Amino acid sequence: MPTFRSDVVGSLLRPDSLKEARAALEAGRMTPAAFKQAEDRAVDEAIALQENAGLSVVTDGELRRYAFFGHLVEALEGFDKFGGWAIPFHNEQGEQIVFKRPVVVEKLRWRHSMCAEEWVYLRARTKKAGKVTLISAQQAAAYYDPDKSKAAYPTRDAYLADVVDLTRREVEELIRLGCTYIQIDAPQYAALLDPEMREGYKKRGSDPDRMIDTTIEMDNAVIGQHPGVTFGLHICRGNNQSMFYASGGYEPIAERVFRRARFQRFLLEYDDERSGTFEPPRVVPGDRVVVLGLVTSKSPRVETVAELTGRVQAAAEVVPLERLALSPQCGFASTMEGNRISRDEQKRKLEVVAATASAVWGG
Repeated sequence: MPTFRSDVVGSLLRPDSLKEARAALEAGRMTPAAFKQAEDRAVDEAIALQENAGLSVVTDGELRRYAFFGHLVEALEGFDKFGGWAIPFHNEQGEQIVFKRPVVVEKLRWRHSMCAEEWVYLRARTKKAGKVTLISAQQAAAYYDPDKSKAAYPTRDAYLADVVDLTRREVEELIRLGCTYIQIDAPQYAALLDPEMREGYKKRGSDPDRMIDTTIEMDNAVIGQHPGVTFGLHICRGNNQSMFYASGGYEPIAERVFRRARFQRFLLEYDDERSGTFEPPRVVPGDRVVVLGLVTSKSPRVETVAELTGRVQAAAEVVPLERLALSPQCGFASTMEGNRISRDEQKRKLEVVAATASAVWGG
């Protein structure tokens, strides 16, 4: 498996031209053909940004999605796009936003591939390693509501069985189209490491550790058996307009997730003290790579090569340096609005990821 010392998580800030084009499309003031041209131009810019930064891996910036989970919601019939329960995000200053989630209201039906357009376009426009992102079944579990969804699926498990089957189908299609690096985004794992959220699950009669076991089983089922394909698991504590929803180190999930999930790469948020210490990845098997998400996508200050090198060396006291890599801690725009940083700051952060990787590992 390739090591890819400098990685990205997925999403990039949407240019204003793309936001305006999407609004025009939805208002009926732009044709689908004209919108696709605007979308393509934005993706071209995103690819060039990452290539010029010197990254080992590039994505299409998730620019064709309205949110990081948009591929699932828009490719499958059966979701009410904004009808789900709202989740609060906050920051250290006490600001809060409430984000409306989708909810499943009808049996899921395949409308079109989730990511084939993203991947085929990316594949044709870069010589770098390309990556496609999907969401974990546990993230999709949040889009089930016992009241609103029960007419379509009597239980959450019945719904998730369809999600796993449809995501497996997508994985197989991406691999058929030549994709060799697929990332599963799993911010819901963070809810299972946050002490307050774990306690909340227990009070509602759910065992967080059993939930982790079930989640790992679903993720492993999605991965299947695909020699030569790299699968990455990204865990963060929420990312919406520079806000988060969970805190806590990886200790509560480390033994189960790092040992039993079959991912080759673990992309872990490590940009501040909310993420805990570097100790938990000690249990990651010796044939896997830990990607340190040391560069924050949430705030404007651009990290330096010197400080990042120091943190990589600290992590290397726990996980050998040859099994480490570097990335931002999350995407820059998990939703259309994007985080509260400028496009220039985003550019410089991507450049410092690549520069630090070059300084630490060479090449």
